[in-house]
Amino acid sequence: MFGHDPRELAAVFVGGALGTLARAGLAVLAAHDPHQWPWPTFIVNIVGAFLLGYFTTRLLERLPVSSYRRPLLGTGLCGGLTTFSTMQVETITMLEHGHWALAAGYTVASIAAGLLAVAVATALVRRAAVGR
Repeated sequence: MFGHDPRELAAVFVGGALGTLARAGLAVLAAHDPHQWPWPTFIVNIVGAFLLGYFTTRLLERLPVSSYRRPLLGTGLCGGLTTFSTMQVETITMLEHGHWALAAGYTVASIAAGLLAVAVATALVRRAAVGR
């Protein structure tokens, strides 16, 4: 398959399926109203950013190199869990309904909280490394 390791592709597939199922489950439990803050998407994107920061730092700095952990957890699980495209559709829907401040706040908060989540997760992994 063009030089790709089938086990690595399987890891991406399994992780992606798990992440997508988790996101879809949350979306079913907490349906979004275009006139309000889209909590389901916001939550999965921030949790996904935190997990990506945690997994990336832990896998690169703390654990032995593995061909399958990063594709499973980073690319697959976090890629399936997070959804930039849904965030964009929700933002456009807010704009179409005239909720300019909500759309701007959602966009800025999503980016800021995502970056903060990555920074906190990275710091937690590194702090644990120092404490050992």
